[in-house]
This record gives sequence, C-alpha cells and structure tokens, in this order.
Amino acid sequence: METVVSGIRSTGKLHLGNYYGALSNFVKMQDEYNCFFFIADLHSLTTHPTPQDLNSMVRNVVVEYLAAGLDPEKSTIYVQSDVPEVAELYLYMNMNAYLGELERATSFKDKVRANPNNVNAGLLTYPVLMACDILIHHGVKVPVGKDQEQHLEMTRTFGNRFNRLYNVDYFQEAFAFAYTDKLVKVPGLSGQGKMGKSNGDADCIYLSDTEQAIRKKIMRAVTDNGPTELNQTKPEAVQNLFDLMKVVSTTDTVEHFDELYNKCEIRYGDFKKQLAEDMVLATADVRSRIESIGQDDEYIKKVVKMGAEKAAASAQKTIKEVREIIGLKKLF
Repeated sequence: METVVSGIRSTGKLHLGNYYGALSNFVKMQDEYNCFFFIADLHSLTTHPTPQDLNSMVRNVVVEYLAAGLDPEKSTIYVQSDVPEVAELYLYMNMNAYLGELERATSFKDKVRANPNNVNAGLLTYPVLMACDILIHHGVKVPVGKDQEQHLEMTRTFGNRFNRLYNVDYFQEAFAFAYTDKLVKVPGLSGQGKMGKSNGDADCIYLSDTEQAIRKKIMRAVTDNGPTELNQTKPEAVQNLFDLMKVVSTTDTVEHFDELYNKCEIRYGDFKKQLAEDMVLATADVRSRIESIGQDDEYIKKVVKMGAEKAAASAQKTIKEVREIIGLKKLF
C-alpha cells in the first residue's frame, strides 16, 4: 500500500472548505492507502497561541476529523507533537536546508508581508518541518492544493539532498495527489475567493456551526443589487454563492435559481433562504457527530493514544535508520 500523509493546522475550527476540499476525500483514501492524518500543532506555534487555546483547538480538530468520517482503525490519526521523532528529523534536515532557498519560499515571503513584526525562525524553516511530516513516514502521495506545491517541491529537494549527501537511496519522492479529478471549489461568504479563516468568521461555515448560525451567515453574505440585463455574467460575490449552492443543493435547485437570475427575476432573499436550508441539511450529520463525539472524552483519549502509538512505530523506525545513515551511533 502506498502511503498518504496530510495534516491540518490546529488554528481553529474546520469549515466547509476543509470538509469538501479535503476531509471527504480523506475518508475515501483510507480504504485504499496507508494513511497518516495528523493535527499540526507544532506548526501552529509560529503564531504563539496561548496554551489553553492550543490545547482546545487540537481537541476540536481531532473531534472534527472523527465526525467527518476518519476511522482510527483504518487510518493513523495523531497529534504532531505526540511524535517527537518529527522534531528530531526536523533538526537533521535543517542542517541541509539553505538560507537562500528558505527565504525564496512564497509562503515565507507572504507571511513576512502580512506579519512583519513576527518573522521568527519557525516561519523561515516551516517548509522543512512540512517536509519532515511527510518524510518521517515515507509518504509518496500528499493531497494538497496548488498553493502547497512549492512545499512539496522543497520536500523532494530535502529528501534527494539527504540521499546524495550520504550516498543512499533512502527517501522517496512525494507528489501532490488528488483522489478525484473533480476538484470541489468551496468559496467564502465575503465574496473574496475561497473559504478561509483569514477572512474572518463571517466568511466561513464551520462544521460545528449551529443551524441558527448558518442561516444568519448565509443571509448576511455579500450580493449586489441584482441583474439588470438578461444572461449577464454574475459578479464574483454572487457567483460564489451559486458555487456554494452547487456543493450542497440538488442540480434542479441550482438550475432553478440560475434561470431566475438569467431572466432578471431572482430574489436574493429567497435564494439565500434556500441555500441556508440546504446547507443546514448537508451539514446535519457531521454537526450531530461533532456534538456526540465531543462529549466522549474516553473515546477521544483512546483515539489519540492509539494514533500516537501507530505513528511512533513508523517514525521510530525512520529515525533509527536516519541516525545510522548519518553516523550518529552509540560508541559503546
């Protein structure tokens, strides 16, 4: 079985974009691949969350992973910091990562522009830690979007550099992997492209949002004054809502409102009410499981412990072999 590795940072609740863009595919992957799905709490430290917030966010992601359908018997679900071997490999790989290539990373330059007063070493070496998350388990398939392809390229660079430096054929190359050719676009409610926490809570429908919260957010979503010409092109904010409807509603429903728009007869209030009810229905099962699993501390503890043990077994083997390759052996 080929190995799939993917993780989500513990920086808050998961939203529809995480679910339809990633988690729903993870659920399918776990039946066909050797899957490692982790909660990236070490990555979250670059933004200095409080201990209480970090702990609670990690727990939230574990619960939402399980509620979305990830099965701890089929996949290895673990918290990144529960596997210290990841940090050890991070140290070794940092010795072979160069300042120039790290400074040129698009993600680093973006973070510097966005947070000029928090340019820490963790941000600079972020791609190295991402690489180690994959290399520690010898992952070859990584389900990521276009914005992460540079990180995967750097993962291949670090693995190949290690192989050349020590004259071994140890680390395999990892490549981006889409389980389906049909990539689901999940736009946000603010009219600013894909759904994301960086645009604020009002932009996201969270998996744990109540029915009332979903309706409220949808009704406040950005639109315009309505079409003025037959069959005119929809502005981005309106197209975003139609794209959201394509994700959660029936084809007939989408076609009905599309026809009303093209005839300049659409009433956004009716459109949003339909979208909100379809959204409530589409997320009902996951929302219910989040509430149920979230109350079961013993089950969460069992899942995290089992995942840590399974991930550690894989990681310890890698670290033992890497130490031998490097020459870090006990003298006596």
